[in-house]
Amino acid sequence: METAVAITVGIVFGSGVYLVLQRNLMRFIFGLILMSGAVNVSLFVAGRLTRGAPPLVPGGASVPPEGVANALPQALILTAIVIGFGLVAFALVLLLRTYERLGTVMTDELTERLDDPKPVPGFGDDDALRSDGAS
Repeated sequence: METAVAITVGIVFGSGVYLVLQRNLMRFIFGLILMSGAVNVSLFVAGRLTRGAPPLVPGGASVPPEGVANALPQALILTAIVIGFGLVAFALVLLLRTYERLGTVMTDELTERLDDPKPVPGFGDDDALRSDGAS
């Protein structure tokens, strides 16, 4: 079972790397999401895939019984999900602001448009894009 999950994690992570290396910022974010999910699943597999008892320590014992899953990777996954969600939300806001300011999400065109930004009509206020605060 772990071998099949490891192969799946490798395929998903490889797909995420492929998307991150594209020249489109939206694909970059999708690749980031895929890579984050693959890392979460690999952490989950590190804690063993068992259908046994939950990872609880019985009363009077100092360690959990044999055959239970490790609780530490599960706690790490919960933390990683929250951090990953915050990272994706921040990246989406940056992507939206980049598109509003420069009118593109293609990385090849970003450097060309930084010198002469042309905001997309209908997105935001043109005056709010000026850094000097002039109206």
